[in-house]
Amino acid sequence: MGNLMSQLSHDRAKAYWRRNLALVGKLLVIWFVVSYGCGILFVDALNEIQLRGFKLGFWFAQQGSIYVFVGLIFYYTRKMGQLDREFGVDED
Repeated sequence: MGNLMSQLSHDRAKAYWRRNLALVGKLLVIWFVVSYGCGILFVDALNEIQLRGFKLGFWFAQQGSIYVFVGLIFYYTRKMGQLDREFGVDED
């Protein structure tokens, strides 16, 4: 954190963390909707749909939310790399 603050002005550091937290917030909402919403709240409606012989609600509760979570990790990594380059704090 100290290295980041030395590279950025205070205003740019605030903008950087604001964008970082906005990204994390959006990804957490997606994760919540997929894991809790699709796995618990909407399970009855999703179970009307079959995916490779399994009910979709069951699939989301057992595996789908994990796949989405891993996908969100890769997405976060890519977007943070772009954000770091934009603010000049990348490690390259």
